[in-house]
Amino acid sequence: MAAIHITDIEAAINHWRSRAPSPDGVALAPELRALGEAYALLVYAHQDAVDENHLVPAALAAWQAWYDTTPDTPCIAICSTSQGDDLCKGCGRTFDEVQLWPGMSPAEKRTVWRRITLEHSAWRFNRYAERAAEGPTSGSVPLRAGTTTS
Repeated sequence: MAAIHITDIEAAINHWRSRAPSPDGVALAPELRALGEAYALLVYAHQDAVDENHLVPAALAAWQAWYDTTPDTPCIAICSTSQGDDLCKGCGRTFDEVQLWPGMSPAEKRTVWRRITLEHSAWRFNRYAERAAEGPTSGSVPLRAGTTTS
């Protein structure tokens, strides 16, 4: 089985903090308590990942609920592995990762996501990320779906 990195546990904690805030500033939602304990054990042991089989069921369920809100695949529909590349220029996954993706566990997928994010060399992080961030052309103001003014 794959390991869940501490940064994913942090992201899940932040997800649950916004989704189930403490009503009195002291009490924690059960999901936060379970994830917080897993996080604390990692910090205490000076580890940066935990095997998904070693998480208590409540922590794994809370992590899985957060995971379900994230994009499943890094694919940007520009797959250079179909052209013979061993590493996709679009998403950064290897040929095997692209082929095996549907059968990978959520923790295995997040391991790949972490690697490609740290490498930060795929087009999804540079040339195509800029296009997505541009939004409407300057000078136009969106009114409602499908209409703008200049």
